[in-house]
Amino acid sequence: MGRAKGRKTMSTKQAKADGPGISGADAEQGGDGTVGKALAVLDLVAQAGRPVRFTDILAISPYPKATLYRLLQTLTHQGMLAYDADSQNYALGVRLVRLAHAAWSQSSLAPLARPWLDRLSAELGETLHLAQLDQGQVLYVDKRNAARPVEMFSQAGKVGPAYCTGVGKAMLAFLPEAAKQQAVARQSFYRFTPKTLGSREELLAELGEIRKSGHAFDREEHEPGIICLAVPVLSSGGSVLGALSVTSTTTRNSLDGLEQLAPQLKACASAIAADVEAWRFPERKQI
Repeated sequence: MGRAKGRKTMSTKQAKADGPGISGADAEQGGDGTVGKALAVLDLVAQAGRPVRFTDILAISPYPKATLYRLLQTLTHQGMLAYDADSQNYALGVRLVRLAHAAWSQSSLAPLARPWLDRLSAELGETLHLAQLDQGQVLYVDKRNAARPVEMFSQAGKVGPAYCTGVGKAMLAFLPEAAKQQAVARQSFYRFTPKTLGSREELLAELGEIRKSGHAFDREEHEPGIICLAVPVLSSGGSVLGALSVTSTTTRNSLDGLEQLAPQLKACASAIAADVEAWRFPERKQI
């Protein structure tokens, strides 16, 4: 009974903080082998957003106590997790930081987009986000703050929901049909604000409109007072590479005002996509 109560409390807090993450059921589907289980445990620790105790992880883990303990011991020994004996807390380890830095460096999108984001940021003076889709969720890979920064959830390296963010909807709308349906099925439709889309049907209807217009809005759906316009970053073949957004507040801008920036956003997204393709397929570059 105590464990069930803990599970409910943790998942509710996490939904409010970070949006739909990997649930115990999702973790269980991540793989029956040791590697799959270990990766699922890493995800659970990462999504807590803070150091967590064994009992906290156990409350949201699909694994038995003994199995979870062995996985945590292995991950700690390998440097993937760090354990503080005084507080009895687990946190992500330094080895993961090194791997994350290497992954960012080897990823073509974020490094190649950097100069384009710098240029667009100087032109617009508003907050910019660059994101990719990760298992139906939004992974923010880069950000440029406005001249007058706004406090908001999104930061580079954070994972957030796709169904109620501009970048998330921009990417979902341009996925192949089967991939789109699969990603939509993973959404929790937790209502962050009164304006959050609350069902699969609502989301699919909006994705159809986004595909026609080529851009998506966040109408205070994730955070009150925060609005954004987003466009997909698409390859020449139409594959989704990521999404780019401009974000503002309802006190200093409007959705109509942001929509006026769509041509600049789309031009920037096209330039990023062209650089990514040139990097991935250098033989296609004209000499």
